[in-house]
Amino acid sequence: MINNKIIGKKFAIYGLGLTGISTLKYLKRLKVKKVSIWDDNYQIRKKFKIKSNKKKFLLNLNKIDYIVISPGINISKIDLKKNISKIKNKIITDLDLFYISNPDIKSIVVTGTNGKSTTCKILQCLLKNNFNSKLGGNFGKPVLDLQFKKNSIIIIEASSFQLYYSQYVKPYYSLILNITKDHLDWHKNFKNYTSSKFKIFSLQTKKNFSFLKDQNLIKKFKKEKYSSKLKVIDNYSYKKIKNKISNKYLASEVNDENMSFVYAISKILKIDDKIFINSINKFKGLPHRHEIFLKKKNVIFINDSKATSFEATKFAIKNNKNILWILGGLPKYSDKFTFDNLKKNILKSYIIGKHTKFFEKQLKNKINYKITKDLKKTFYYLFKDIKDLNYKKLTVLFSPASASFDQYKNFMLRGNEFKKLTKYYGNKFF
Repeated sequence: MINNKIIGKKFAIYGLGLTGISTLKYLKRLKVKKVSIWDDNYQIRKKFKIKSNKKKFLLNLNKIDYIVISPGINISKIDLKKNISKIKNKIITDLDLFYISNPDIKSIVVTGTNGKSTTCKILQCLLKNNFNSKLGGNFGKPVLDLQFKKNSIIIIEASSFQLYYSQYVKPYYSLILNITKDHLDWHKNFKNYTSSKFKIFSLQTKKNFSFLKDQNLIKKFKKEKYSSKLKVIDNYSYKKIKNKISNKYLASEVNDENMSFVYAISKILKIDDKIFINSINKFKGLPHRHEIFLKKKNVIFINDSKATSFEATKFAIKNNKNILWILGGLPKYSDKFTFDNLKKNILKSYIIGKHTKFFEKQLKNKINYKITKDLKKTFYYLFKDIKDLNYKKLTVLFSPASASFDQYKNFMLRGNEFKKLTKYYGNKFF
């Protein structure tokens, strides 16, 4: 059933990345006749043979009913900001189109600062063996590309960028895993960032469920009097059965928070513990997220390239000892490195990237460090230190606590480079 909010309406799409292309194809499938498209990148406009110029696109904006903005586009920082700001009430996202088109779909929306992708993949692993389920959104396929049956449960990873512009997102189950300071350059302040996450609760009814663990978030939920049933996540329910799970990836405490949410949902869905354990044992961890990919004699190598803030890195530092820590990249300048009792877990650190002064300031008089600039040079000093250190067990942790963009296109390329160099030099050294 296609909602009358779409039939006969005029659309514009701003941004032709993965989500924008998915939206365009979706509207064509629905035979929406009038769709204006624009991208600020000339090469992309050339690729899509966009003949109209910016003036014509702006004229069309006066006639449209909705404009679909791609995630990550900040309308306060674009050339068309004055024009787009005037029609702000018409801005929607691909998530909105999904819910407009599928008002009765059962969905699980997962958001938060850290752990979204892993939690979604664990949920998919659990549900695919027990329900019809699909995974999309910020991780995997755009939601409008998903093909599913009416009785399916759709798992959606939602970023703060997507939610900021969304108006019609209405999950059956909503999860906020955690919220720490992130993307403040985009959202301007922590309040705006938090508010975008809380949008997943705003349209829920008494039939729906919301899951929270953090006490501050629970207080906010209760204060704002959302309608859904609140399920408070505790630290004990999952830990009671954790020792029955024989999955090495989930053995440490790094994923306990993610698993606590997944286990809570399994209870609502009435999934038996035996079925839960059997399903979870089949889960394979995601690359670049505390990925223990190599063990050589007394040394464990962990690729945690996805950690783009110190809060994300803290999980890895907390759960390992005798760490040789490689960090650095494009910092989030609002980030503050608070080590507290974690300092004892770190033997030495190696700073890479073009913004070494930021990281020096964070580590000075706290953590022993050396500036190595790039990964290749790091390995010369790293293996020298491994040789000199007389420890029964060492952990080489690549957890940059920063974005990749100063040296790499994305965190995946950065992580793959670390793994490649580790295997090459590791085979020479050991």
